[in-house]
Amino acid sequence: MNRAHFSGWQLVSLGLLAACLCSLNIGCKGRTASVPASVPAAATADQPATAQTALVQEGKRIFDETPKHAGDFVGNKLACNDCHIQSGTAKYAAPMINLAGLFPMYNKRAGHTISLQNRIQECFARSEAGKPLPEDSRQMKALVAYIEWLSRDGVKGRPYEGRGFVRLPKLTGNPVRGRIVYASQCAGCHGSDGAGVPPVLPAVWGPDSFDDGAGMHNPEKMAAFVIHNMPQNNPGTLTPQEAFDVSAYIHTMPRPRFNEAYKNY
Repeated sequence: MNRAHFSGWQLVSLGLLAACLCSLNIGCKGRTASVPASVPAAATADQPATAQTALVQEGKRIFDETPKHAGDFVGNKLACNDCHIQSGTAKYAAPMINLAGLFPMYNKRAGHTISLQNRIQECFARSEAGKPLPEDSRQMKALVAYIEWLSRDGVKGRPYEGRGFVRLPKLTGNPVRGRIVYASQCAGCHGSDGAGVPPVLPAVWGPDSFDDGAGMHNPEKMAAFVIHNMPQNNPGTLTPQEAFDVSAYIHTMPRPRFNEAYKNY
């Protein structure tokens, strides 16, 4: 089909798809594709699947497409994978690798010691703008199994290289400058309206994004994530000041309100 056969919206969609493919390092010259860690292999005649293998595989599916597989507990269109990128394996994107052994730990925001299950519940209540997963739910058991599988080679007490986000100097973001950075570096994937194209490209503001109780609702944290991981087709090209500026701009935009009923998470 030639260009004349496409509607205006189809052309926009194709443009976003092209941007998405580039952001995923597919077909981009000079880039090497990043491949997430594989989950345990599916069953074969020589290696039958175990119940635990199936649970780990299910956990990865929930992690990668949370609204699809845990929709009753999600209030937006974000997946765990949107912040913990490459299925929770990317360095300096809050990776899940070697995480399970750190729990239980004291959580300053919650004001008490939390378990890994509590931390997952926090993400659902805040980043997913939803409600906590019940600890005895199939989805919770699957996510814990996946995170524990990613942590299988970890040594308790030894931090994983790439834990959390990169450290940045203390800067103050300027949302006016940030609007310019967003338009030139971010809008191609996340849209001028911040809505993205879920589930492929996440919303960064609006009803389908994280709520105002999420960890990303902090310009300093977002800047530390952005500078190492964004833009996806050319990460590391923003200056620290640009990362703070664009984060400050995004934080002037509307998003869901955190449900205070879950403030203990």
